[in-house]
Amino acid sequence: MTDKLIRPAISGDAATIVSLVQSLAVYENEPVSTVHLTEADVLRDGFGDSARFEVLLAELDGTAVGFALFFHNYSTWLGKPGLYLEDLYVEEPARGHGLGLDLMRELARIADERGCARFELSVLNWNPTREFYHRIGFENMDEWLSYRLDEAGIQKLAR
Repeated sequence: MTDKLIRPAISGDAATIVSLVQSLAVYENEPVSTVHLTEADVLRDGFGDSARFEVLLAELDGTAVGFALFFHNYSTWLGKPGLYLEDLYVEEPARGHGLGLDLMRELARIADERGCARFELSVLNWNPTREFYHRIGFENMDEWLSYRLDEAGIQKLAR
């Protein structure tokens, strides 16, 4: 029997969070060098009075093997907050223990407790976990297209 735990990250987990994000990059076929996130970034933006995101860690036998990084958005139509899942990842050797589902259930519990009207996420079109999201009730939003302005574009537009 393996010991599973889903818990909120604490500031002392900053290095672990960076390491898990780097593992996610490898899973997504991206070089680790494309991850610019540092422990200082995690500490600045994930903890304290003006935290911009929260992290849940998934532990297996006392070792962090997965995470969910999320933050709140807002629906003007519904007049309520929403929860946006930026990243969900469980390391390959730890898969098959239900940690991904445990993370999603905890996120849903948090969204419900905080009065969120929506729980949203984006998934790469090639990612086999898309079926996992369908099985637990998420729907692909075909009518909505994702758009992104990168840092250089933001600076250009701001000028």
